[in-house]
Amino acid sequence: MATYAKASPSRAQSGAKAARVARPYMHPYLAGTLLGVVLFLAFFITGNGLGASGGMNRILVVFEDALLPAHIDRTPYLISMAGGDRNPLESWVVFVTFGTVIGGFASGWFNGRLKFETVRGPRTPVKLRWVMAFVGGAFMGYGARLARGCTSGQALSGGAVLSVGSWAFMFAVFAGAYALAYFVRKLWN
Repeated sequence: MATYAKASPSRAQSGAKAARVARPYMHPYLAGTLLGVVLFLAFFITGNGLGASGGMNRILVVFEDALLPAHIDRTPYLISMAGGDRNPLESWVVFVTFGTVIGGFASGWFNGRLKFETVRGPRTPVKLRWVMAFVGGAFMGYGARLARGCTSGQALSGGAVLSVGSWAFMFAVFAGAYALAYFVRKLWN
């Protein structure tokens, strides 16, 4: 009877074995309930709701203040964040932004979904997908500043306190998304 030595696995094979298996997504009703609890606790503990675009805006103002401090001191909107000796990073919303990035990364790693990929339609080139994502993100960022808040701040926090402007914002977001979906649907087919 012949005996065979067990071959040691190659690096590629051992890396494949070490890959984490993606866990199933959380039930949407449970996730919504937990988000509501987090929003309630944010209001209860800090007196503020949730938001994201304000934190990113303040992070960008740090660089703008370093490069063009005279522009900051001439613009009323920006002077409220970084004028004079003010540090734009001294705001609760900056910590929410960093916590969102760190929490999203940790959740992706913990649940086995952390990977580099470009999600796109089967016939959509990767470069086109990146261009469309950048253009869409630029429009959403501009719209968030124009609306004085993003979907997190306006829809979650403003909607939770029954702000009429926040509800109007969300109806406009959904109407705009449905209207635009007709034109970009081919990117996903």
